[in-house]
Amino acid sequence: MNTPDEAALLAAELLARRWLPRQHPKVKRALVDADLWQAVQDRLAQVGLRLVDNIHADNVTTAMVRTVEHAVFGEAALNSHNNIDLPRDAVSLLVVLWSLIVLPKRERQAARDASAEGDLQDEMFSAERPMPRAESVSPMVSYKALLADFGVQLGKKTRLDGNLRRLENHGFIVRKGEDIGEGPLLDLLLDYDVLAPRILDGTLSEVLARTRAQKDAKAADDKVIEASDAATTAEEKHTGEDN
Repeated sequence: MNTPDEAALLAAELLARRWLPRQHPKVKRALVDADLWQAVQDRLAQVGLRLVDNIHADNVTTAMVRTVEHAVFGEAALNSHNNIDLPRDAVSLLVVLWSLIVLPKRERQAARDASAEGDLQDEMFSAERPMPRAESVSPMVSYKALLADFGVQLGKKTRLDGNLRRLENHGFIVRKGEDIGEGPLLDLLLDYDVLAPRILDGTLSEVLARTRAQKDAKAADDKVIEASDAATTAEEKHTGEDN
């Protein structure tokens, strides 16, 4: 049997790289081979770790088993808000970015999944359609908008920039010019089932609603500008033809 060897190789690669894409050959095999998946879990469990995966994320990773956290981190871990030494304002920034990126991403994935299910009702022999990849539906957050909306609460520009670098180094976010996107670990290491209700039912929900309204208003303004530009172009063309 070669399953234990494959399990050891996958476990070792996960530990070395911290995360692997779901499209990685070893990961793809483990996702469809229950025995291999369990063998990897068993290997990781021997050192107090577990596999972390969900269909909404494009990657898989490892995390510490809850029962060994106290033995590893001591008493401080029981009262700590994280175990990767992030300062408190960096954790607050992480939650804000998770709210601005993961929540709307999951809404889009659910909407597209529901739409696909509706389409499949009329297609008797269609193959099952996969969940839309996070990369294709995950929104980008404007750095300037983040600084304007949360800069004061999160330590202003210098502190915000430092914490963004921390989050990027830990794999929670990626930077693309002036935009901030979902990193490989953002939707893996934060528990959606615990965090989402607290955010949606808490004070941050008002900020998210305001941010969404501002985006909708900007999108509407952009459409008006596009329509105006198109009308102007058409009028200029018509005038030129008359001359």
